[in-house]
Amino acid sequence: MHRFLYSANGFLATLVGEVAGSFSPVVLMFGFAIVATAPALLLSRMIAPGRKSNPVKFLPMECGQVPSGEGRTHFMMQYYAYVLMFVVFDVMSIFLYAWGSTLLNLPKTATLPIIAFLGIMFASFAFALYQSGRRNIW
Repeated sequence: MHRFLYSANGFLATLVGEVAGSFSPVVLMFGFAIVATAPALLLSRMIAPGRKSNPVKFLPMECGQVPSGEGRTHFMMQYYAYVLMFVVFDVMSIFLYAWGSTLLNLPKTATLPIIAFLGIMFASFAFALYQSGRRNIW
């Protein structure tokens, strides 16, 4: 080991160097993204033909037609429970796949957290089923 590792300044310098070294690929990719996109944006701005804007272009349109009615509509609560069930099932399947693929390598104490997780997921699934039965929220 080097002697400077045990001094206060040397240890701090080593830690800063390790952290900076671990982030260097991220910094390089960010720099490459800037270097690659900046010329493309500048070149397209220089080559683009200069046109005067038409005031009709800035009017709100719906498929070329002047819009009529409200811009915002009421959210249909009819499918709220099904969306909630899909999200619960999606999250549950991701975690169950990860747990099931390493099940043989896990200790027996790893079953208690997954049982707690399944309990929480099935409780939210039951809540979604309860919401689907409530017709008055639609």
